[in-house]
Amino acid sequence: MARTNPALQLFGLAAQYGRTLLIVGLLAGIFLPELASAMRPWLQELVALLMFLAALRIGPKNAFGALADAPKIIGITAINQLVLPLMLIALFWSISMLETNLATALILMAAASSISGSPNLTIMVGADPAPALRLLVIGTALLPLTVLPVFYCLPVLGSPTMVMIAAAKLLGVIALSALLAFGLRRLFLSDPGPEATRAIDGCSAIAMAVIVVGLMSSVGSTLATDPAEFVSWLAIAFLVNFGLQLAAYYVLGSTVQANERTAFAIIAGNRNIALFLVALPAEIIDPVLLFIGCYQIPMYLTPIVMKRFYARS
Repeated sequence: MARTNPALQLFGLAAQYGRTLLIVGLLAGIFLPELASAMRPWLQELVALLMFLAALRIGPKNAFGALADAPKIIGITAINQLVLPLMLIALFWSISMLETNLATALILMAAASSISGSPNLTIMVGADPAPALRLLVIGTALLPLTVLPVFYCLPVLGSPTMVMIAAAKLLGVIALSALLAFGLRRLFLSDPGPEATRAIDGCSAIAMAVIVVGLMSSVGSTLATDPAEFVSWLAIAFLVNFGLQLAAYYVLGSTVQANERTAFAIIAGNRNIALFLVALPAEIIDPVLLFIGCYQIPMYLTPIVMKRFYARS
């Protein structure tokens, strides 16, 4: 009888309790501020690792799909990253709130591409991660273009050139991670079995739990000094994240295939707003840091809160 690899068993166990690991990471980020601060400098490397693991699990064939998908993916990207933020700009301008921190936070969120962990979130709710990875890659590639009109309408946000450089760096990380993963898949995992696949899922769950610790570095202090402000921003983050997921799911309806609908809805609510941390001036980012931290909470609770909805639907 063949012996089971202990490492594969351990990572398989992590996959089984992946949603619990995310909760542990959130709590650690909030209540262990020193640990969160220590993790923050490593966020870029951890995001690259997460992207590598997602690409490794999916493989090149499923990741890119048929060329016929390109127009649909580009159209959804345009709606997510261009139409929505411009609508928000018009809304906040019409009610004279365009210069507020709330407007800045929500417009930045809407202008951002998908989080790097969206394929992993899609896996955790039991859906096909390949459409999420395709939308992630194309959305990030188009970000330097889609963000320009948004920043043209909001010149206070800083230089669009800086944002394009940041987006190009992220795209480079994604491309390199995918290239390495696809090469490894071709050489050693051309047809991974269920045990190997669950081990990859377990590695992804651990990586996501570690990443969220660093992203929560600004939340703990506010919770201790001004709980009311924390609760207000947290409520906004929940409303925006889950509201966009539900809206996208019902708006898409029968316009996309069933295996794509869940992935696209998850991405609608979960955006890589943290990208702008390295692209925009501190005087613009500092007032919305609390929202960025609070936004991680519904993001990482998506597999728990929304799993039953997506499964039932």
